Amino acid sequence: MKIHYLTVPLIAGGMLWQSCNNEAKPPAASADSSKTKVSMDQQIPGSFGYDREFLQQKDSGLIVLKSSDGASQVIVSPKYQAKVFTSSANGAAGKSFGWVNYKAFEGPQDAHMNAYGGEDRLWLGPEGGVFSLYFKPGSKMEFEHWKTPAPIDTEPWSLDAADAASVSMSKDMNLQNYAGAQLQLKATRQVSLIGADAIASDLEVSLSAGVKSVAFKTVNSISNSGVQAWDEKTGAPCMWNLDMFMPSGGCTIVIPYKNEAAGKVATTDYFGEIAKDRIQYSNGLLFFKADGKSRGKLGIPPARVKDVAGSYDAIGNVLTIVKYDIDPSGKYLNQEWRTDRAPFSGDAMNAYNDGPLADGTQMGPFYEIESVSPAAFLKPGATLTHQHSVYHFTGDKAALSAIAKKVLGVSVAEIEKVFSR
Repeated sequence: MKIHYLTVPLIAGGMLWQSCNNEAKPPAASADSSKTKVSMDQQIPGSFGYDREFLQQKDSGLIVLKSSDGASQVIVSPKYQAKVFTSSANGAAGKSFGWVNYKAFEGPQDAHMNAYGGEDRLWLGPEGGVFSLYFKPGSKMEFEHWKTPAPIDTEPWSLDAADAASVSMSKDMNLQNYAGAQLQLKATRQVSLIGADAIASDLEVSLSAGVKSVAFKTVNSISNSGVQAWDEKTGAPCMWNLDMFMPSGGCTIVIPYKNEAAGKVATTDYFGEIAKDRIQYSNGLLFFKADGKSRGKLGIPPARVKDVAGSYDAIGNVLTIVKYDIDPSGKYLNQEWRTDRAPFSGDAMNAYNDGPLADGTQMGPFYEIESVSPAAFLKPGATLTHQHSVYHFTGDKAALSAIAKKVLGVSVAEIEKVFSR
């Protein structure tokens, strides 16, 4: 499959988001350009074309990676922190797989986090703990004091290169952690569209004529650009890929895990214990309901984690696969908002289902599949790399089932039944 990229022009300047808003709905077309208004009016909300037209108004450097037939497309934004905003397996008319938080662009800036959405974004961790990057030294780990570092929240990244298949971006950062250490680093990120032949090779599957697909790979790196080594005393950052997808009443996250390993299978109380009717375990598979109606997060510890997870939306008939690097010998950072837990006792991947807060407001709905790197114990000049890839499939259900069975170990029909029994 031949791949090329397109750079799309800006229509209007971007703005930011207020936290804890109600469900973000597709906005009316902008009045800044009659040409763009007509274009957006011709697109269906929820389609890739609609989101592409909306994002064109916010970013003059928006980049679209695109297959030669125009079916597989991926939107990348250097301006918005090198995010992959969304993708499609069927061009402009196809379903937009990523969640875009339209209200985030309305402003003003939020003091804690500006959640634009995005099918894949790169954050740095840990969020909490004694080496947190989100709390100033000595502050209480409460929402009032929580702040996402600007380089991964509001600041643009540099566009370093773009060719027929990929785009490369970077950002220099100077961050202070909760322990008081100054961390000078350079983050780089390459996003590449994966063609059909490479999808089949990556996942060791066959793609029939009845299946449409889109996939992309991110290669994320951080380098210690300072003069002090990062170790267990100073603390060390980690990379954190978060994928925000569209939920449905028939969507289920599937996480294979090492069934023979000792210890707990999952941490299930990040935001209070996940209700028993929303999570199930069966022969090395964890199922988590992803309907966007109940807020909950889980994590898989390094001893149990595998390098793949996924989801199946039985209503939209969309199979999603996520693959990522895992280091069995690595030390993973605890990201909880507390300082009384061992700092290197964290999970190696996470999943999140959005839902209403106590006051009834909600950012989404969306759901997330996340991967993290181990702590980056780096000497000056050294680099750690973390790879994370996303694959979407639609079309013939029997063919999707064969892919799910091969990669996740369970058919889509079996996934569909888990929470419908």
